[in-house]
Amino acid sequence: MVLTTPLLERLAGEGLVHVVATPANAALLANHPAVSSVIVFDKRGADRGLGGLRRVAQRLRAVGAQRAFLAQGSSRTAALAWMADIPERIGFETSGGRLFTTHRVPYDRAQHHAARLWQLANPAGEHTVPPPLRPSLYPGATEHDAVSRLLAAHGVAHHEPLVALAPGSVWATKRWPSFEALAAVLVSSPLLAQGRVVVLGAGTDAPLAAAIGRAVLAAGGAPVIDATGQLSLLGSAALLSRCRVLVTNDSAPLHLASAMNTPTVALFGPTVPALGFGPLAEQRRVVQHQTLECRPCHAHGPMQCPQKHWRCMRDLEPSLVAQAALQLVGPSAR
Repeated sequence: MVLTTPLLERLAGEGLVHVVATPANAALLANHPAVSSVIVFDKRGADRGLGGLRRVAQRLRAVGAQRAFLAQGSSRTAALAWMADIPERIGFETSGGRLFTTHRVPYDRAQHHAARLWQLANPAGEHTVPPPLRPSLYPGATEHDAVSRLLAAHGVAHHEPLVALAPGSVWATKRWPSFEALAAVLVSSPLLAQGRVVVLGAGTDAPLAAAIGRAVLAAGGAPVIDATGQLSLLGSAALLSRCRVLVTNDSAPLHLASAMNTPTVALFGPTVPALGFGPLAEQRRVVQHQTLECRPCHAHGPMQCPQKHWRCMRDLEPSLVAQAALQLVGPSAR
């Protein structure tokens, strides 16, 4: 959803934009100026099955859309657009729902996925290359207030520098195992002489945050701010807007930081940025193992290393990752 926002902004220049989204993703588009309305499709809950599909199709039909851009690409989503009687249905030629489309766009594997999505709006036969893109999100007062309360509860001063770490991922092999060592290195840098480490992620990442907190205290740093499970996705974006830099695995916080233009160090192991999901913040660094022939081993990152060594992540040195982070925030932090 985050990477779809450049496409939404492009389409908003042509008319009203209505977005069909899952309950989890719908909230990300709150306050977005390119979006006229969000139609929630609870495909695993209230809208499950054929009956739910018909109900959502009826809601979609009511907005009178003439074109559907099938960014997600599944057969179910494409069937929804067809059932809603939308005359023009545009999707990638590689999508599972391509049988329901009226126009198919090449899936350019050489492009960032945000650029691929942007190209769905190209006129038929036109292969316009997009300008440099960056996604966009618009946290509102609710999200910023939640961040202020969280930081105040941890005694954070308004201008205190924050360094964000995002150690989690749904995919086990994407989780760099050295965030604790990185935090200990950063504590000794000028960046954190008057600043704090904040850990972002889902509630299930709380043990990772606790381990980072212990490492920071052992290194003589100030207590870590544990934000895992404390904020919505849009709230996490608001928190990232307060941070000097983010160090993250190839996971959701990477894209939230791109939308907020927070300097980002992205760690890639089983996946590679060439798959189309690298950082888009203006200031960014990618740290990865450059010589392993087994990379990438998976489009998402398997739960276990196929080669059993997991060197793509284990070999990434905390000192090099810290150096990349400090380079992004300027010489005063080194």
